[in-house]
Amino acid sequence: MTNTTTTGFEANRGYLVRLAYRMLGSLSDAEDVVQDAWLRWHAAGPDLIVQPRAWLAQVVTRLCLDLMKSARHRRESYVGGWLPEPLIEQIGAAETNDDRLDLPYALMLALERLSPLERAAFLLHDIFDRPFAEVAETLERSEAACRQLVSRARRHVQEDGARHKLPPEEARRYATAFFEAAHSTDPTALRQLLARDAILHTDGGGKVTATLNPIFGADKIGRFFAGLARKLHQAGQEAAFFQPVLIDGLPGYLSLERGGTIQATALDIRDSHIVAVYVVRNPEKLGRAAKILTRAAG
Repeated sequence: MTNTTTTGFEANRGYLVRLAYRMLGSLSDAEDVVQDAWLRWHAAGPDLIVQPRAWLAQVVTRLCLDLMKSARHRRESYVGGWLPEPLIEQIGAAETNDDRLDLPYALMLALERLSPLERAAFLLHDIFDRPFAEVAETLERSEAACRQLVSRARRHVQEDGARHKLPPEEARRYATAFFEAAHSTDPTALRQLLARDAILHTDGGGKVTATLNPIFGADKIGRFFAGLARKLHQAGQEAAFFQPVLIDGLPGYLSLERGGTIQATALDIRDSHIVAVYVVRNPEKLGRAAKILTRAAG
């Protein structure tokens, strides 16, 4: 194995992981796909590949399409709301060239309404800026067919996908304020942070307590968290620790909740108010979060 072989793949690893993650919604599955792509890259003879990134993206996309067939079946039998496995990053960390590939949770959820081919075509063309000729080759469809796939996907998604990035200190401030308000028995502070038509999504996967359906509106969300806080106070079960982070590019935090449950909370903030809250509690999606919290707690 030559250094050129390794360097050519490693230069694109971050790009490929994010591509696979956006296709699958699972970071662990994405990393498995990229590892499989590495084996195929090595077997193909990398020195003969003229455009490594395009070749690797094609391989990863096709592997993802195969995996999405079984993933879609698992989603149909999933208990409660489904959220992507959190992509966790340090607030204020230096950006990479692939940071532009981050998609907000709202768009990730919208992508779930698409067929695998629609999702692949939309991501490759509209998000990753790949020309239709390359999309057509990757999906083994005509350019005209790929244009139709993307057009249908846009109508289904109806989401601009714009990121609303905040300065690091402001991101930490929102994360801390929400954590404190969400663990208070008085819903006033939380309602002030939320937009009037805010929405709360939770994902427990049937393994830990979570709402089965979204909760709409600042008042209902405030009452929900206040009621939960009262029960925890009465039981003497407080959140033990929290760590502000970025989750899929959104401000948020990781926390150790009652009974040792790990939780990842992401906040979509627009016009100085939180318009959506995404809470992942399914332990199968939080292995990395647990390691981060363990290190942070010392």
